[in-house]
Amino acid sequence: MTLFPYAHATHPQWRMAADLVLAQLRAQMALPDYAHAPTLALLYITDYYSGNAQDILDYLSAELPEVTDWSGTVGVGIASNNVEYFDEPALAVMLCELPSDQYRVFSGVAPLGLGFEAHTALVHADANTPDLPELIEEMALRTDSGYVFGGLSSGRTRTVQFAIGGDGNVKGQGAASGVYSGGLSGVAFASGINLVSRVTQGCLPISRARVVTAAQDNVVIELDGEPALDVMLADLGVSLDQPQEALEAVRATLVGLMTPRHADGHEAVGRTGNFGSDVIVRHIIGLDPGRRAVAVADQVAEGMQLAFCQRNVQAARADLMRICAEIREELEPEEMTMDTAHALGASEAEAAPHPARRIAGAIYVSCSGRGGPHFGGPSAELQIVRRALGDVPLVGFFAGGEIARHHLYGYTGVLTVFTGE
Repeated sequence: MTLFPYAHATHPQWRMAADLVLAQLRAQMALPDYAHAPTLALLYITDYYSGNAQDILDYLSAELPEVTDWSGTVGVGIASNNVEYFDEPALAVMLCELPSDQYRVFSGVAPLGLGFEAHTALVHADANTPDLPELIEEMALRTDSGYVFGGLSSGRTRTVQFAIGGDGNVKGQGAASGVYSGGLSGVAFASGINLVSRVTQGCLPISRARVVTAAQDNVVIELDGEPALDVMLADLGVSLDQPQEALEAVRATLVGLMTPRHADGHEAVGRTGNFGSDVIVRHIIGLDPGRRAVAVADQVAEGMQLAFCQRNVQAARADLMRICAEIREELEPEEMTMDTAHALGASEAEAAPHPARRIAGAIYVSCSGRGGPHFGGPSAELQIVRRALGDVPLVGFFAGGEIARHHLYGYTGVLTVFTGE
């Protein structure tokens, strides 16, 4: 297994940042453990560069002619190994060496054809796309595993996606530029590409899970047969008799929802007091004192499980460390060679991307509301990933919503690694 070259840089001028990235990539490609003939590039830029998206793609693809396929998007922040870029112009690139018959780049202009059997897919999506949750579920159904991963483009200006394949054009793409707005794009992977993916939640339940016993559209009317507003106020320990205190508590509260089909045999709140991976977190958007009801930012149906929750730094840190540990454990062989044991046991000072870790590269998509100060300081979230997962090639972005399985999440992180055979 070879490691995927990756690079990141910040600079007020996109051309300077691109040159810094190219220098890092070329230096890594000259090393024996790194890929020498990559064909797929993942490109993430911050929203400061949105207006230069086409120029950036044109320049990088011209400088890396061996790379025929490109995918990526823009985020209010981007990530790489051990570092986050927020509120500054930056870009990150990872070059993947994968068999050309084992993946396909797709977009609204060049959709995934019937001739390719997808096992899973990396998905970048525009939040303004109509019926987006249904499109994500439909995309998951088109894969053998039923699992897709990725996130929604984010930014304070124009959001864009990169999707270009096969020497600049793929069938159906015509003279398209490879830079798009709207819809879905990404990379579908066949079963020959080994991936391990996990979801980490960023909120902690403050109540037990209850069953929605009455609802209308996005309004929760009853929980366990009791008025939903009364249940919430009791869980929060506040009263409408003190409206200011109650309003502040409600503003800090969200809801975790689990549909009946995912609740079969499972509870929204596990024994550890944390949410399971099938729980989606949504905002409370209003109160209805007349019906004693609570309105949330999603459709709610009878039979769903609901638990009130709040963002919690300690819970988010612990859960992020948990998924990294799970990935490492899954990849560690039962019998280790000396090379593997040394690579896994190296101190942080000695650690460097190493083939013995069996991770060629990683993609991390996190909620734009999680990065930075939420974890305690600049780049704190990605520093946790590095300490827990090890030093591996990694790129990603901070999204307006995270995609995993067939769900559209909020306040979560989705970590996916390319593994050795």
